[in-house]
Amino acid sequence: MGEEQSVQSPLLTPYKMGNFQLSHRLVLAPLTRQRSYGNVPQQHAILYYSQRTTKGGLLISEATGVSDTAQGYPDTPGIWTKEQVEAWKPIVDAVHAKGGIFFCQIWHVGRVSNTGFQPNGQAPVSSTDKMIAPQIRSNGIDVARFSPPRRLSTEEIPRYINDFRLAARNALEAGFDGVEIHGAHGYLIDQFMKDQVNDRTDKYGGSLENRCRFALEVVEAVSKEIGPDRVGIRLSPFASYMESGDSNPEALGLYMAESLNKYGILYSHMVEPRMKKVGEKAETHHTLVPMRKAFHGTFIVAGGYDREDGNTAVAENCTDLVAYGRQFLANPDLPKRFELNAPLNKYDRNTFYISDPVVGYTDYPFLDQTISAQTVEA
Repeated sequence: MGEEQSVQSPLLTPYKMGNFQLSHRLVLAPLTRQRSYGNVPQQHAILYYSQRTTKGGLLISEATGVSDTAQGYPDTPGIWTKEQVEAWKPIVDAVHAKGGIFFCQIWHVGRVSNTGFQPNGQAPVSSTDKMIAPQIRSNGIDVARFSPPRRLSTEEIPRYINDFRLAARNALEAGFDGVEIHGAHGYLIDQFMKDQVNDRTDKYGGSLENRCRFALEVVEAVSKEIGPDRVGIRLSPFASYMESGDSNPEALGLYMAESLNKYGILYSHMVEPRMKKVGEKAETHHTLVPMRKAFHGTFIVAGGYDREDGNTAVAENCTDLVAYGRQFLANPDLPKRFELNAPLNKYDRNTFYISDPVVGYTDYPFLDQTISAQTVEA
């Protein structure tokens, strides 16, 4: 046992996250897959998630809409209807059957939408009425076009907080172990937090405290509904996705980390400063360490990690857990590959968001399908 312990990499050590006993520290990051036809999770997601499940491993679902106004992409799942809740159940059951822990990421896209995704063709809602300029989609070809958003009135905001609360309740009804509130990447919550978007003059705008009010009210409502020990939040203070940057990301990240302690939530999931734009690493002197030190719960980092720097981050106590996205997509048995230091499948960006129920989804090979037993032994 002693010898085994000495070679065990930090990522593969057990960790107690609140009431959940994790067997390792690799987390499946939330990955939008656009294969939930008509916003309803499909049977093929059972295989996709169960492939990536290990006993005692934490998985975070793809971003899941909290209401019919939350949509901004084709075929992303929701959890606001009975039909959606029922469709999630066999997927969650499959993860639990293999001993996994499964959190549902709940989101509202806000202004990252257009009238075509909205009920009755209405305007998307946001903290602002400023529109996002058209953007080339991640496939490098298609152009995403956004409609001018409608600024939510002060009086309306509680209704949107309530949508998150109900979505959290529905997630537990579907069997999820908890929820992750999506407060990152330029979506609705981020549109309130970031000063380059939020131009409000009411109690939800202006000062840092006011801009973070919406996020923290969502956290409070969700925590009261399902218990703070089942709640996480994802934040990207340094990112400027969808024209959502902030003039002082350190202050924003630190204020949120400290404020979240008041609610006693389970975890904070933060995106590394180096991930300014989708899928691109950038050199930066910024760091999440101050937020890590300030937050009292479990800390998860994400953003361009490989095996080596993931192990280093855990060994140096910069984080408790590391979320892997593209590598976990391309390598459903990523924890095993990390354990053996085996070669990794390359991901194919062209198939990330196609609607095929197999291709680029459940067809990435496992280690035992790609290399012989002798190679592993060697």
